[in-house]
Amino acid sequence: MLLDQFRDFYFKNYPDDMEELIEYFAVFGGLDIEIDSSMHITELIRIHIFDNFDEISRSIERHTHSNPINIRLLNALAVGDRRIFSAFKRAGLNNSNGGAALKYLQERGVVEVEYSREVHPKELQETKVKRELARHRISDKVLFTYPYLRFWFYFIIPHINEIKAGDYANFFENFNKKQNQYTSLVFEELSELLLNYNLRDSQILSSGSYWDMNLEIDILTLTDNGSVYVAECKWTNHKVNKKELNKLEDKCEKLGIAPTQILLFSKRGFSKELESMAGKDIALYTAKDFKALLKSR
Repeated sequence: MLLDQFRDFYFKNYPDDMEELIEYFAVFGGLDIEIDSSMHITELIRIHIFDNFDEISRSIERHTHSNPINIRLLNALAVGDRRIFSAFKRAGLNNSNGGAALKYLQERGVVEVEYSREVHPKELQETKVKRELARHRISDKVLFTYPYLRFWFYFIIPHINEIKAGDYANFFENFNKKQNQYTSLVFEELSELLLNYNLRDSQILSSGSYWDMNLEIDILTLTDNGSVYVAECKWTNHKVNKKELNKLEDKCEKLGIAPTQILLFSKRGFSKELESMAGKDIALYTAKDFKALLKSR
């Protein structure tokens, strides 16, 4: 569904370049609107979000049933690490009321669960494990089904009373400070789509982010021929250097996997040292490479 949204947003608005497309899609994706892509994103937020605030707010209230528990959970999921148990804790919920809220939001099509591929320490060791390991709870994560919904609960909800009063100063300060951090997740999701598109002749057995109690990898994809692809995604305003490659290789070593190929996705490109290493074993992608997602489903 994210791919359809991404394509629809592009063919409706035709942003000037892929970097701009990704940034604008992360905010407005899923809203059935046409934007003037020549305008700065903050002005577009004023026009399409704040000038239509009551209408969008009513639409979102229909998704959440205006339930404070649903709203707190969505805010916690938007700004946190997406893990269900940590979101419950951040929102002040328990497994009962938090679980009921999550189920409701899934049924309403607001969020979907990304299931963990972690194996519990008790299953990895034949002998009795330490108490803290035995108590470890594997937590699934949650993704928003539409980018604009996550934008709302990430940026709007913390400042909603000020925004209703026409005071946007704190909102824009927060948005300008955290825009790259916020966009990173959408970039990661789109990067997985691009990787899977490039593997379209293979049978993908498992794909998505990987996390356990010790480490996280943005993308881990397995195919039926035994190939393993790992990737890290960096939506920052500086070039990615070899240090990020070393970090990913260290994660693979700790996880006990030998990747068929390592992929790095970057907003602003790569250092010359990394570019010289690109080849069969290491693939480098920048924002412009996401044009491939517009060619085919």
